Amino acid sequence: MSNPIITLTTDYGTNDHLVGTLKGVILKINPDVTIVDISHHVTPYDLLDGALTIGAAYPYFPARTIHVVVVDPGVGTERRPLLVTSENQYFVAPDNGVLSLLYERDPTVVVRHANVEHYYLQPVSKTFHGRDVFAPVAAWLAKIGQTASMGDVIEDYKKFAMPRPKATDGVLKGVVLRVDSFGNLVTNFRAEDLSDEAKQAGKVQFKIGTQDVSRLVETFAQGNAGEPIAYLGSSGYIEIGVNRGNAARTLALGRGAVVTLPGK
Repeated sequence: MSNPIITLTTDYGTNDHLVGTLKGVILKINPDVTIVDISHHVTPYDLLDGALTIGAAYPYFPARTIHVVVVDPGVGTERRPLLVTSENQYFVAPDNGVLSLLYERDPTVVVRHANVEHYYLQPVSKTFHGRDVFAPVAAWLAKIGQTASMGDVIEDYKKFAMPRPKATDGVLKGVVLRVDSFGNLVTNFRAEDLSDEAKQAGKVQFKIGTQDVSRLVETFAQGNAGEPIAYLGSSGYIEIGVNRGNAARTLALGRGAVVTLPGK
């Protein structure tokens, strides 16, 4: 594999040695790789946040990129390490559902149990599989370019349904999935949940907490000072933001807040 790229997505944060250690392991096995940090600030132990983070980024990487995704509250237990092939990219992650958005988008994925310990560091720590399992598997894959030798194909891998708005009593009831670093509230509504009339007129009837949001705009600058606005974010979800402000603080709302919209 020429000029291989390995990305890292974790909940490790950047205050400790953990991320640097992963990079050291990778470079010791294959010094020719390019390592890209997607994020190390996934909400700790949060599989949905991990799924959304890698799901927002991986489509923009070149063919044959290898993505290491370590959000692993079950580290050291019997949960399996996986090597997943999706079209022309690869994913190394624990079998806990953190790749559920990938599975939803690509039902043709090939999932292997990456259990060939020849590719692990030894001894394997019970608390740091990122170092001893996932990073070395990714580095060896970048070096040899073959998946078949790294484990057998499995069909019973874990996945969860990504949250979707549900129709209840004449309204669609959704939720805030996450709050980004600017304080924008990322909901689980998508453009297809809006009527054509709403999209054309730029008028919606969202209610988030006790706050009404009535304007659908194309970009932040169309919002007035302090006004909560709805827009289609770059990851494909409807977001609630405040132009040059922090919607989470302005509205005193966060992840899990209920968002409703009258049915079409």
